[in-house]
Amino acid sequence: MALILVSTLAGCGKTAKSTNQKVADQKTWIVATSGTLYPTSFHANKKSALTGYDIAVVKAVAKGLHKKVTFKEMDVDGMLTAVNNGTAQMAANDFSISKQREKQFALSTPYKFSFDSMVVRKSDQSGIHSFADLKGKKAAGEAGTGYQRLASQLGAKQVNYDNVSNDVYLRDVVNGRTDVILNDYYLQSMALKALPDLPLTIPKNLYFTTQNDKNGTGIIMKKSNTKLTAEVDKEIKKLEADGTITKLSKKFYGGQDVSKKPNVKTTYFKIK
Repeated sequence: MALILVSTLAGCGKTAKSTNQKVADQKTWIVATSGTLYPTSFHANKKSALTGYDIAVVKAVAKGLHKKVTFKEMDVDGMLTAVNNGTAQMAANDFSISKQREKQFALSTPYKFSFDSMVVRKSDQSGIHSFADLKGKKAAGEAGTGYQRLASQLGAKQVNYDNVSNDVYLRDVVNGRTDVILNDYYLQSMALKALPDLPLTIPKNLYFTTQNDKNGTGIIMKKSNTKLTAEVDKEIKKLEADGTITKLSKKFYGGQDVSKKPNVKTTYFKIK
């Protein structure tokens, strides 16, 4: 029995090692993303090609590693499932590097640093002048995200959407179907800039974060794919050093360099 057990364990180790190598050696990456999150993963119109900051970063990493990329568009739960079951080698969609996420996945070295904010109606801030005012308000977001979990934690009612574009979220705040959207500051500020006629605003006194350490955004990969993660990390660092990441950031974020940590006062919340 002891000999059989040792042989079995040895075989498992060999299989894991060969799978790890096989994933890293694949010539084409399947990358899960939303295609609806401006300016990180989106289509300028229904007929245009997929583009965005995360999309451009993934393409640059792939080019440096002599890989081809096929993007598959889906919701957040679908992306995480695809990475877990191996139907996608990675997911790129402004994924924050949180301790909870690191327990489940491998995340690349960060290529974006940010903080979080709220979008509310400009006329009365949707009645939200402090974090305590979130109680009873209707928070728009995608089910299962940290933002929606935090909204519930602070007493808001979740109104969940399934991978819709930014304008749908924003217009529903305007028309009163919802009251607030909790999300990344840079994404929200760019969305409002793209739709300047909407009477919405981002209150400066309600900036927050749920990450008290890294505060970064990275590419999600399966935890067991250590070789692929190491190669991706090495390439991202090269792109940072030669200025490519900064160039891409300024292209998609209106001249802002999101690859550098912002100096902004925020309130920290630990998501339970």
